[in-house]
Amino acid sequence: MTTETTITNAYGGAPAVLVVEHEREAGPGLVGARLAAAGLRLDVVRSWRGEALPDSLRGHAGLLVLGGAANCEDDVAAPWLPRVRELVREAVADEVPVFGICLGGQILAHALGGSVARRPRGPEVGAVPLRRLPAAAADPVLGGVPDGALAAQWHWDETVRLPSGAVPLLTGDDCPFQAFRVGSVGWGVQFHPEVDAETVAEWAAVDGDQVRWAGGSPEAAVASVRDAEPGLRVVWGAVADAWAGVVRSRAGAVAAREHGY
Repeated sequence: MTTETTITNAYGGAPAVLVVEHEREAGPGLVGARLAAAGLRLDVVRSWRGEALPDSLRGHAGLLVLGGAANCEDDVAAPWLPRVRELVREAVADEVPVFGICLGGQILAHALGGSVARRPRGPEVGAVPLRRLPAAAADPVLGGVPDGALAAQWHWDETVRLPSGAVPLLTGDDCPFQAFRVGSVGWGVQFHPEVDAETVAEWAAVDGDQVRWAGGSPEAAVASVRDAEPGLRVVWGAVADAWAGVVRSRAGAVAAREHGY
């Protein structure tokens, strides 16, 4: 029996990633496309539409938590958040690969004891350069991100304190914790590796007045992402591929253990 067949049998098909979607306009996008191309099945739960999250991660080889406008502690606006926090804790405890994007990264930090706060200086939007931190060099997911790489941003809140033991990987001039790792296979990012300029333009159409009120330009933000999009696809597509590799590796290890190989 080949490794590929073993992995497939262990998960009842291709290794599956549970995807938590908080808003209609914030789907898995480019990241989801790369995961699917890597042979993973995406089980998307549209929590905003009332779809129920599973009781556990059993049967899933990874957890992808997407972005959204809600604060990570606003259980009234997003009543599914307590369940998401439980799934995040389960993933980290059981070494199920988890990737949190924007709100998802904030949930990851908060659920494990970190802190998230509103940005007093207003939202960070548009394509923004990031800086590598020393620990990034050996990271299996973000290790290939070049210093100065641009990332699409659209956030009003940010992580201001990492959980105990978390490792910061990327930073920026206006946001200290752009990417971090928790445990052995948990990653959170503040930016949006999944979006293209079209998606950012949709967000600008909804949030543009708020951005202007804070002194920013939604038009300039969209233009910056549009100009950067070819590079964004290359850099963050490679990151999605790397995380897919972690998921598949974990799935293979689980399959081998369950079958006694």
